[in-house]
Amino acid sequence: MDKLINKLVVTKLKDMIKSIRAAKTMADERAVIAKESAFIRTAIKEETVETRYINVQKLLYIHMLGYPAHFGQIECLKLAASPKYTDKRLGYLGIMLLLDETQETLTLVTNCLQNDMNSSNAFISGLALCTLGNISSPEMSRDLCSDVEKLLGSSNAYIRKKAALCAIRIIKKVPDLVENFMSRAKEMIMERNEASLLTGISLEIEMCRLNPDIVIPELKEQVPILVKHLKNLITTGYNPEYEVGGVTDPFLQIKILRLLRILGAGDPRTSELMNDVLAQVATTTEQSKNVGNAVLYEAVLTIMGIEAEHAVKVMAINILGKFLANTDNNIRYVALTTLTKTYQSSLLSVQDSSTSLQRHRATILACLRDEDTTLRAKALDLSFHLITPSNVFQLTRELIQYLETNPAIGSEARSQLSKKIVEHAARYRVSKCWEILVNARVLQLAGDAGVGGGGGGGLEAVVQNFVKVLSVASEELQVLAARRLYWSVANGDELIWSKEGFLLSMIWACGEYGDMLVDSSFVVDSSVGGDADVGGSEVSVGATSVLVTAPTEINVVDLLEKLAKGHFASESVRGYILSALVKLSARFSDSTALQHINSLIETHKTSISMELQARAVEFSAMSHLDFEIKSGLLERMPVLENAVTEEEIKGTGEQLVSESMRNSTSSLHGAAPKQVAKSSVVNDLLDLSFDVTSPAASSVPVSHQPNLAEIFGLSSNASSKANGDAANLLSDLFSGSPIPSSVSATPDPFAALVNSAALPIASAPSSPKRLLCFEKLKVKIFLVPTRSNEGTIVDVVSIFDNGSQDVLSNLMFQVAVPKSLKLQIHPPSATTIPSGKSATQNLRIENPGKAAVKLRLKIGFTVGRDVVDEIVEFAGL
Repeated sequence: MDKLINKLVVTKLKDMIKSIRAAKTMADERAVIAKESAFIRTAIKEETVETRYINVQKLLYIHMLGYPAHFGQIECLKLAASPKYTDKRLGYLGIMLLLDETQETLTLVTNCLQNDMNSSNAFISGLALCTLGNISSPEMSRDLCSDVEKLLGSSNAYIRKKAALCAIRIIKKVPDLVENFMSRAKEMIMERNEASLLTGISLEIEMCRLNPDIVIPELKEQVPILVKHLKNLITTGYNPEYEVGGVTDPFLQIKILRLLRILGAGDPRTSELMNDVLAQVATTTEQSKNVGNAVLYEAVLTIMGIEAEHAVKVMAINILGKFLANTDNNIRYVALTTLTKTYQSSLLSVQDSSTSLQRHRATILACLRDEDTTLRAKALDLSFHLITPSNVFQLTRELIQYLETNPAIGSEARSQLSKKIVEHAARYRVSKCWEILVNARVLQLAGDAGVGGGGGGGLEAVVQNFVKVLSVASEELQVLAARRLYWSVANGDELIWSKEGFLLSMIWACGEYGDMLVDSSFVVDSSVGGDADVGGSEVSVGATSVLVTAPTEINVVDLLEKLAKGHFASESVRGYILSALVKLSARFSDSTALQHINSLIETHKTSISMELQARAVEFSAMSHLDFEIKSGLLERMPVLENAVTEEEIKGTGEQLVSESMRNSTSSLHGAAPKQVAKSSVVNDLLDLSFDVTSPAASSVPVSHQPNLAEIFGLSSNASSKANGDAANLLSDLFSGSPIPSSVSATPDPFAALVNSAALPIASAPSSPKRLLCFEKLKVKIFLVPTRSNEGTIVDVVSIFDNGSQDVLSNLMFQVAVPKSLKLQIHPPSATTIPSGKSATQNLRIENPGKAAVKLRLKIGFTVGRDVVDEIVEFAGL
């Protein structure tokens, strides 16, 4: 043969490789490839059988280098059809490399594959199965499915192994064929050959993934067999054929654990069979090498994924704790990720998971200071799950220190981190003073992350929460906060001036509490809050008496002027300053300060901003009003909606109602029409003879978290002025609820304001009651009504408690009311509720006639395999 090849002047593969490697440039390499390709094309045209094997070898090498070799597909088919095993091996290799399931040429291979699969030679049969498992199309899978199923019952373990791998490819391409392999797959679990057992378990895992409703119940009867296999693997002695790093066949152990996790999910009886062997795996597997850690990690996932005993789950958490102490960052990352998922998925009860996590608190907090940024980010997510009433003080300090020492994190990440810190400080707060200081410190550190946009973003939520906390605080705390904010800015540098969120809070506090701020007779104890360690470089924020000293009126006005003229001042900051100045004009008595305020307002009449210019004109006109009328218009902002209710919840560890509201509302103005429209759709769905308000008729704000821009009467959309007269603009500025604007134009734009009365501060509502309106499958739905505005408005918080052992999903809660009532409904805080957890959904009902409130509720959800879809009438409000 060699003489014949030399006679035909054919270059061998070895010689071609040498020529290509000898090429000094890419051009030389391309020339060699082009020359060889031309020789191969010529040989193909001449159908030279003697050189076909060498030509295909060279073609495959050329293909591996990235050059076109598609013209050799038919040559590969011819080699595969050859009776010689060596030719078949190269031919099938070429088919797998040069063809895929989209090629039309593939149809020519089907018959050849079928013949070779039924060959008496196990190696030829294995070649055909390997090829089918790599390139089979849906059509080819259907044609050869019966042959593969037959080979799964072969007496040769090598053939069974190849057939199982091929079956995985087939059911991926055609999921309808899963049931065809069910009986064969169950037989393979009885295998003693570890290679065949491994592929059989892989096949069952894929079958469970593709068709869980049919396959999983069928395979649960095999759990004792799987447990026996796993126990044999961990108790048998040294087996050099399958041992890796001191662990016997870790690949098979991991596959068994994965299948057990699938079969035991949500089934306490099946899970009970696995408890002992899982505990044995967790205690006997060696942790000194990555092989053992891989098995342990899979064991932990299995324990958390089934209904395991409490002691076994605690053992799994402890294994993750050992992972955290590992020097390998990859293992620590895996541990942090798994611990976070464990808590979020409620795989342990809240108390158990909190207790287990607290044991590893020091290790988790140490990861916050690690050099690896990914580890720090994962540890940060997990740190919030560690917060309890007993450690909120320490952990908040750690999180604030993280915020201070990581200035490189992105603006959005800083904003969301700030929001989480403030929310958890409210839920587990030590005292109201401490919460105020935490809010101020967070704004001071992350105040440059961006505020505004009306989207309920992280930092904007912090500013809003700060305003709400101050609005319900005592006068002493209000003065303390206002003075500390003032002196922090007055004594600060340009860095503090760049923190927009911090500036807005300070300006708002000065405007609202300006009279107490400058009142030197209003003495505040300098020790109040002095020991409130909130972390960061300012360990005791403002313990010195200078931060509670009263500034003079002219000092306050000068600082506001300095901020307005600073190059850091955005339009929002200038707008807040303008609103604060007009409020201070009714709170200050110093004539010099008042003249300065009026001149600053006059200066803004020529502002390039249309919004600021319009406000300045309106505020300037107010200076001519009677002092009593102006004082009534500029009195302190009423207590914000839901602020008193939230005060009762804060410190209890429960989620605040406004947190779910803030997540579900995209903007103050944009959400109301959408939700009202949704209520109308609900009415149509239920086919009820009720009436729901239209978007135009709604005058109740949807958001329970007012936008700070609206508190000061500012809007990013300058065209809003064209939609209402001056009376409506100023009523938005100084009232706690919207006032209907007059349809007819008036000569004096302030006539409506002069005749209007100031709104009273909202009184604290009585403690709301939880009314049970629905209970089924251990799922309870409560309604918590709160009446306001003399009973004409009812705010209802719907609470969904999942007391079942399964996850509640696809939650749907729709409400319809009679025609005499008007309804606004918000989306739920979550549509999937883990076991033992709850979610909320807020409603607002307008009842101008104070009639009996009757609701028709359409309730839908899924718990485990049970689907609930019912309509309930409720008249208990």
